[in-house]
Amino acid sequence: MTKAKKEKGDAEEAPETPGGSEKTYQELIANVNCIAQPLASKKLSKRLYKCVKKAAKLKNIRRGVKEVQKFINKGEKGLVVLAGDTLPIDVYCHLPIMCEDRSLPYAYLPSKVDLGSSAGSKRPTCVILIKPHQDYQEAYDECAEEMSSLPKPL
Repeated sequence: MTKAKKEKGDAEEAPETPGGSEKTYQELIANVNCIAQPLASKKLSKRLYKCVKKAAKLKNIRRGVKEVQKFINKGEKGLVVLAGDTLPIDVYCHLPIMCEDRSLPYAYLPSKVDLGSSAGSKRPTCVILIKPHQDYQEAYDECAEEMSSLPKPL
């Protein structure tokens, strides 16, 4: 890429990010797919992002469809957090059924980019399994209680 094209590309991107291009919760839920039920509320989403961040610091999470699926099959317990804006949905549409079979609480968050960044990754993440731990047990229990009370899809 030539220097002129780089500068032109940078100039085009600059107006889109005027000091923090974070989307609001309403803008994010407009992009979720049709199977994203139960969708976490704004308050629960913040709590889950914080819980993921704490668990990631202690390396107490499972990240990605293959890894989460493997450990759910092995019988590992925890909270399953799925990204609602993942396409195609065939990638992870079997996970909620697996969670229901094993009585694991699960919820959808509106953004895979935010889910990945809260886990300490630069890449977007579709699914995270948060394992229980003493250091963040209070936050974990609050999230688990709220996730269990969410209405399950038919």
